[in-house]
Amino acid sequence: MHALHTAMRAAAELCRIVQSRMLSVSRKDAGNYGEPVTIADYGSQAILCRALQAQYPNDAVVAEESALQFQRLLSAQQRAQVLQVLAQVLGQAVTEQQVLEWLDFGRGKLAARTWVIDPIDGTKGFIAGRHYAIACALLQGGQLQQGLIAAPAYGNGAGALFYTDKGAAWCLPLAGGSAARIRVSERREAQTMRAVQSYARAHASKSRMAQARGYAGLDEANVIEMHSMEKYALVACGDAEVYMRLPRAGAEYAHKIWDHAAGVALVQQAGGIATDLDGGALEFGRGQHMPNLGMVVSNGRQHERLVTAVQRVLRP
Repeated sequence: MHALHTAMRAAAELCRIVQSRMLSVSRKDAGNYGEPVTIADYGSQAILCRALQAQYPNDAVVAEESALQFQRLLSAQQRAQVLQVLAQVLGQAVTEQQVLEWLDFGRGKLAARTWVIDPIDGTKGFIAGRHYAIACALLQGGQLQQGLIAAPAYGNGAGALFYTDKGAAWCLPLAGGSAARIRVSERREAQTMRAVQSYARAHASKSRMAQARGYAGLDEANVIEMHSMEKYALVACGDAEVYMRLPRAGAEYAHKIWDHAAGVALVQQAGGIATDLDGGALEFGRGQHMPNLGMVVSNGRQHERLVTAVQRVLRP
């Protein structure tokens, strides 16, 4: 896994370079809700898939971006920018053919082990200069095994790499140093709990989540809003106790596995709980979409109470 740690750091460095230069943004098609995509998305995924290809050549990969998108959505100038920043970070010349091969490594392959990659989770936050994350998870037989989240803006911009290993969760400074084991917090009193939720309104109902917190007695909870899977990391390391994602009324948004897999693995191995809205399991083994309508994530101290409150909100 150390080679993957190095790749996560390199991807974070690439993202920082691109973010500082404010390079151009493209849009995906309507089928992907017109989500923004930057050259950093492709550069980050290329770095991660390059490492996986070298270390685990027989494994499968499910990733957000693709070689086809790279060719169709980016102009010749943008593709050249990707090659340039990759060469800068990797310390070697990079060809477009190499990038295409890396982006599609393991795509559509059936294997016992599958890596799930989100090269930039929270692209809108990345574009706006706020928090974002780089995520990678490992599935074996459809079950979560490992998770890694690089959060470049964590700790007032110092950045951290959160990861699982040997059934535990760890945090390592992105700049290097010693890893420290992390665990969810021990807070039990509802009125002292801290909640995190998505900054954007597109795929979750803030009013419903506030209502659920009220029913659970967390109406006075401090609520932190941010983009990206870093929210899972905050629960895992004890900086927050609750993260909920409730659908808007009448919405039919299909959650992608790359938006949640690494975070769920991290929380679970840090001693927390992550479930569906009814307390059932979150499923990652049915392709790129999850059958779950949302999730309830917590340090486990009030989880049943939270699920009960969520069901009360969703009840007709």
